[in-house]
Amino acid sequence: MNQPSTAPRVSACARSIIQQVKILENPYLKALKDGSMTRPCFNKTQEQFFFAVTFFPRPMAVLVGRIPDPKHRLDILHNLVEEHGEFDEKAFHHTTFQTFLRSIGSDPDKLDSLSVWPELRAFNSVLTASCLMDELEVGVACMGIIEFSFASISDIIGKAVVENGWVAIDDLVHYKLHSEIDERHAEEFFAVIEASWDDPARRYFIKQGLQLGAYILDRLYRDLYIAGQSHDL
Repeated sequence: MNQPSTAPRVSACARSIIQQVKILENPYLKALKDGSMTRPCFNKTQEQFFFAVTFFPRPMAVLVGRIPDPKHRLDILHNLVEEHGEFDEKAFHHTTFQTFLRSIGSDPDKLDSLSVWPELRAFNSVLTASCLMDELEVGVACMGIIEFSFASISDIIGKAVVENGWVAIDDLVHYKLHSEIDERHAEEFFAVIEASWDDPARRYFIKQGLQLGAYILDRLYRDLYIAGQSHDL
């Protein structure tokens, strides 16, 4: 990011945890980068990932209602509005991901008839529980580190699908946008809880949320790769 961090301590902790978890080196991303992932496996897992994309704003909306500071509430609300394309339905992330699926040869019209894999339901359920029922710092940190990680993940996936010849660079959507905006989105989450870092009791919950978010996102990609290969047989 070009601008100074508004949450330097939480961001630094997030970077450290991402490195410890090695999420950017998980088998899904490795297989995508080295060309060993099959096109059917990628398509099936991305069709399932749609259910994470379209669900993600819902726990975010829960957090908006729980944040006591109106300025911080507004920052996350703007994040939520961006998820909805600044009120332009064609730019909803729900919609742009469907466009991405179409670009790789999947049929977005069949999404409603797909069964949601348990890997996706588990991921979405953890997000719901952390944002609705856990300490505020846990939910905010969990969502923030997912956004933080997804910026790099989007860059990896975007480059890989172009290099694999699955999508022309001029036709790449969704992942290109997220590689550019998600670190800023993460900062907006982290800024909500940066001041709480000074309180050891609240810092504990921040670290818990960061660790949880990194874990479930890494686990999601690992499990998607395993399930995708079995569905590819």
